[in-house]
Amino acid sequence: MSDLSDANVAGWNLEATYAELPSPFFSAVLPTPVARPEVVILNEDLGRELGLDWRAISRDEAASIFSGNKLPVGAKPIAQAYAGHQFGGFTMLGDGRAILIGEQRSPSGKLYDIQLKGSGPTKYSRRGDGRAAVGPMLREYIISEAMHFLGIPTTRSLAVVSTGEPVYRDEALPGAVLTRVASSHIRVGTFQYFAAIRDDLGLRTLADYTINRHYPDLMESQDRYIDLLKTVIDRQASLISQWMRVGFVHGVMNTDNVAISGESIDFGPCAFLDRYHPNTVFSSIDHGGRYAFGNQPSICHWNLVRFAETLLPLIHEQESEAIRIATEILEGYPELYESHWIEQMGRKLGLDDADSSDKPLMDELLQWMADELLDYTTIFSQLTRGFDGAIEPFAQARFVRWYEAWQARLKRSGRSDALVKETMKNANPYVIPRNHRVEEALDAATYRNDLEPLHRLLQAIRNPYEATEHNADYATPPAPTQQVYQTFCGT
Repeated sequence: MSDLSDANVAGWNLEATYAELPSPFFSAVLPTPVARPEVVILNEDLGRELGLDWRAISRDEAASIFSGNKLPVGAKPIAQAYAGHQFGGFTMLGDGRAILIGEQRSPSGKLYDIQLKGSGPTKYSRRGDGRAAVGPMLREYIISEAMHFLGIPTTRSLAVVSTGEPVYRDEALPGAVLTRVASSHIRVGTFQYFAAIRDDLGLRTLADYTINRHYPDLMESQDRYIDLLKTVIDRQASLISQWMRVGFVHGVMNTDNVAISGESIDFGPCAFLDRYHPNTVFSSIDHGGRYAFGNQPSICHWNLVRFAETLLPLIHEQESEAIRIATEILEGYPELYESHWIEQMGRKLGLDDADSSDKPLMDELLQWMADELLDYTTIFSQLTRGFDGAIEPFAQARFVRWYEAWQARLKRSGRSDALVKETMKNANPYVIPRNHRVEEALDAATYRNDLEPLHRLLQAIRNPYEATEHNADYATPPAPTQQVYQTFCGT
């Protein structure tokens, strides 16, 4: 039994609005105690944003709280119910190894979910052990923090705590619990759950809760469910365009991994591109390339169609009319996504007025990069920060022709060189969490209990758009022997 303590002296200000919803939404559950919790890493900056006072809590107490052995005052631990299309197949799911302990009211007044991942089995575990290994939990910590510093909407990681107990996957691995922070954990799959059980009242309750929590301006709209659909479509189109900007491959874009808030969530077999090609897949379980880098925009559209299907009873009482309205909205997605993508790519090329007429210029550059298998981050970084035109691949006639067309377009924009460079610098990272660097940090932590590579990597990605002497080593692409071709989800 977890100990309900006076841990609010550390600044905890927990609410439990989701736990106040009707019982179909969740199942009450306590975290399963662990044997010897020890802090692996604490995100002290994030904790301070949440209102936590690290001076008021010892490292041992932090280990107890973030392992689930001790719960803060106000905690009402639950596992959330949801469903989802996983690689196209529909499944009833739920938090099988994650427990929401409550929502922290930050000093800014915003609510943030505080979730323990790897905290033991729940009603929804589906014969799983409910546990997690230290490597995948540190991967989520690294990638979520990288996304944050890249300026992309994302869930974040507050802590990783080792459990002192092994978990068994292909081998025995050290166990760990991740504390995830999110605007909420409401997913497309949450809506699919209520649609699947044909609970229209629950669906309406969920939609109203979602609007009130994330999009309160819509509450006064007479068409608030239509507006919710439009808003979520726009948020997702914007999010995926930002993934494409930095070369991020999520790897498992199932509908249960699509957050209604518009945040990136569930960093499993994810990775960043090294060599550019739209067909790039890293996930060991994505055998058909469903979630390849270049497929992410269309998969987002597919997922949003699934979301719209759940809202039909709320959009109009006549199903045929609801389908007509939803279809008309969804048909606007390709153009909407393209406008977001052109904006992002325009920034990468120093343009603040990019439009559809610039798409051939963008496509030509990407096709050249794909044909030559050039490093995505490095090419854009060199375009931003300078390159030697006498060195391959910039000496190629194909690139020279493109470069001349690009310079002519910049001249037509009338922007100063300084403004162009500043725009590009803020869009083209110098450093990303390179896959070989991530694997290096995870292997050291998992097999040698060595956290130094982890801390060096986290320091390097804190300021990804600046080239400094401290992060130069992390900007280097992998050697052929360092290429990472597969990533694993860790469940």
